[in-house]
Amino acid sequence: MNNELDFLASAKRTIEMERDAVNDLLTYLDGDFEKACKLALECKGRVIVTGMGKSGHIGHKIAATLASTGTPSFFVHPGEASHGDLGMITRSDVVIALSNSGETNEVLAILPLIKRMKAPLISITGNPQSTLSRSADANLNVTISQEACPLGLAPTSSTTATLVIGDALAIALLEARGFSAEDFAFSHPGGSLGRRLLLKVSDIMHSGDDIPRVSDSTMLNDALLEVTRKRLGMTTVINRDGVLQGVFTDGDLRRTLDHDVDMKNTPITEVMTTQCTTVTSDILAAEALQIMQEKQINALIVLDTERHPVGALNMHDMLKAGVI
Repeated sequence: MNNELDFLASAKRTIEMERDAVNDLLTYLDGDFEKACKLALECKGRVIVTGMGKSGHIGHKIAATLASTGTPSFFVHPGEASHGDLGMITRSDVVIALSNSGETNEVLAILPLIKRMKAPLISITGNPQSTLSRSADANLNVTISQEACPLGLAPTSSTTATLVIGDALAIALLEARGFSAEDFAFSHPGGSLGRRLLLKVSDIMHSGDDIPRVSDSTMLNDALLEVTRKRLGMTTVINRDGVLQGVFTDGDLRRTLDHDVDMKNTPITEVMTTQCTTVTSDILAAEALQIMQEKQINALIVLDTERHPVGALNMHDMLKAGVI
C-alpha cells in the first residue's frame, strides 16, 4: 500500500479523464441520435433498457430517468430475459441495449428474439463496429480513449459517457413532448417538488367548524377565546350574512395590550384589522406561502366568491404539508 499517494491528484486526474470522455460525445452526435429520439417518440409501448454488469447499473438509471421525464420505461436484465423475462418485451416496445464492447454474450443472446418480434433496437456502445452496433436500428457511440481506472479495467469513463448520453436522450425526448414541471410533479408526488406543484390551498386549509370566526358584535375577550380554541393565531370577523369584515391576530392583540383597553367591553370591530390578506382555495399552496412571506404574515383567510370565509391556514400547516 502506497501511503504517499497524492489523493487529490488522483481525483483530479479521474475527473479530467471523465470530463474529456463526456466532451468527446459532442463529436459523436449524428443522425443516429436523431433516429433514436424518433424511435422512442413513436413507441406505442415502453422503452426497455437492458445491459449487464456496470452497464446494467447505468441502464437502471437511464430507464428511471426516462420514466420520470415522460417516456414510459423500465429495465430488463438480459440474463433473466433468457429465462422468461423476455416476455416483458413486446413488438410495440423499443429496446435500448447497453454494452461498451458491443459483444456482451447475455445481450447478444436475446438479439435474435428482439429482431424476430420486430421491436426497434437502439444500442449504446463504445465500439461502432461491434455485433450489437451493427444489429441496431440506431447506435449511440460512446467510444472513449481510455478508462479513468489506471489499470484500464474498471468501467469508469465509459459508464460516465453512457450515463450522459442516456441523459441527453431523455432530455431531448422531454423537450420534444413538451413535458412540463407539473407533469414532472405527477411522477414525483412524494417529493418536495411534487408537493409544491400539486398541493392546493384547499388540500391543507382548515375548513368548516375548524375555521376561527366571531361575529362583528363580539367583545374582545370572547374573540380571544376563539383564537385560543382554534389555535391558528387569529380569528375571522364576519357580519350577520357571513361576509368577512376583518381579522384579529396575535399581532393585533399585542398592539391592543399596549393601550389600556377594557377587554370585556371593547367590540372586536374596534381593534381588528380590516385590510386583511385573503386567498382563494384553488391557488397552489406554494403561491399562498409566497404571499405570506411577502406580506410577512403567519396566517391566511380563504374566501369564496362572495367573501365568505371557507378556510384558514398558517405557517405550521405549510410546514406540516411539506410546502416549506
